[in-house]
Amino acid sequence: MASYDVIVIGSGPGGYVCAIRCAQLGLKTACVEGRETLGGTCLNVGCIPSKALLHASHQLHEAEHNFAKMGLKGKSPSVDWKQMLAYKDDVIGQNTKGIEFLFKKNKIDWLKGWGSIPEAGKVKVGDEVHEAKHIVIASGSEAASVPGAEVTIDEKTVVTSTGALELPKVPKSMIVIGGGVIGLEMGSVYSRLGSEVTVIEYLDQITPGVDMEVSRNFQKILKKQGINFITGAGVSKVETSGGKATVHYTLRKDDSEASLDADVVLVATGRKPFTDGLGLDALGVELTKRGQIATDKGWQTNVKGIYAIGDAITGPMLAHKAEDEGMAVAEEIAGKHGHVNYGVIPGVIYTHPEVAFVGQTEELLKDEGRAYKVGKFSFMGNGRAKAVFAADGFVKILADKDTDRILGAHIIGPGAGDLIHEVCVAMEFGASAQDLALTCHAHPTFSEAVREAALACGDGAIHA
Repeated sequence: MASYDVIVIGSGPGGYVCAIRCAQLGLKTACVEGRETLGGTCLNVGCIPSKALLHASHQLHEAEHNFAKMGLKGKSPSVDWKQMLAYKDDVIGQNTKGIEFLFKKNKIDWLKGWGSIPEAGKVKVGDEVHEAKHIVIASGSEAASVPGAEVTIDEKTVVTSTGALELPKVPKSMIVIGGGVIGLEMGSVYSRLGSEVTVIEYLDQITPGVDMEVSRNFQKILKKQGINFITGAGVSKVETSGGKATVHYTLRKDDSEASLDADVVLVATGRKPFTDGLGLDALGVELTKRGQIATDKGWQTNVKGIYAIGDAITGPMLAHKAEDEGMAVAEEIAGKHGHVNYGVIPGVIYTHPEVAFVGQTEELLKDEGRAYKVGKFSFMGNGRAKAVFAADGFVKILADKDTDRILGAHIIGPGAGDLIHEVCVAMEFGASAQDLALTCHAHPTFSEAVREAALACGDGAIHA
């Protein structure tokens, strides 16, 4: 039995960041992980491998559609799927080994195996029980099923995002159930690689919760790229036979039933907290109605000394939200002040073009009855975007009508995931749209579009 100040259960972005910050603050720290590699879902079967495939498939798209225009002549590359998967696995390996190195550097013990909490202050891993003054649950999430539908996932014909990252071959056709971030990213990958992709979404629009104007434009762009959409449709059943699948669905507008065949079905209807085997019931740890672990403002559960962060608790299921909470809870445990500004957590969809957003949407502001103004600028007016065949999309900034304070930003366009951060910093400091508009931006860059949108909140953009 070993004794620690802190034991973190789970080594995903929330868990490993929390463990490193605890160690940096002088706390004796261990981290429990049952996988063979550190990094959780994100590094092993989530954010990182999907970005590798998105990058590779985007390069193929550029070669097929834009190289010739730039005077780069020759035959378009053929797809060596096995090699692409090997590249993806290499990217995963580099990242997971990096965390292993950081654990050694910060003298964090990796307790290999699946953890449970037999009682407050104790963590069981395998046959060993370890003591800890503080326990942080960072157990993450798992793929959710399709609500009210008969669907059996085999990770071969009917897959989650995990199975979609390691298909034996590129399918001729793919149905994606769910028009959220994961479904659209993976759908984009396979569409670029030659699959016929159809997205079935229960709501009338894709990307629920994203600014409506962005969502509509996004769908148009993806449709232009060859992805088909069936919206307002509830999936009732998925049947498999002979290595193919049939998806049965009902259209909400008239209750008519229809079906569609495909080689592979990707179930991308969101994720749910993963807390199996931790022993939370026996401990009396309170859960929310949605199965998330309930915590107070300091991320502590109702059982003293047990904390929870990331996908296991309420809030957006984003790696960077988990990281912020991981650092904050470490500060709290060390007797300092931990802080997360939940009003300024950006979201990104890594398709091409990228979609990024932070703060309020127009819809939310209308519901609140808040007086606001909109500054918008199209990438068509951005010289750099036109030069690299990426002029689709726009930047939209929402500011308070009276104070000019930035309330939110929504970007669809090149490098949107990077561009959003200057707005995040501006919002963190309570900046006005004018503050952003008066800040010099280098030319020619995509970031000028953000400045132009800020100018549009005042006297008007220059290049519009």
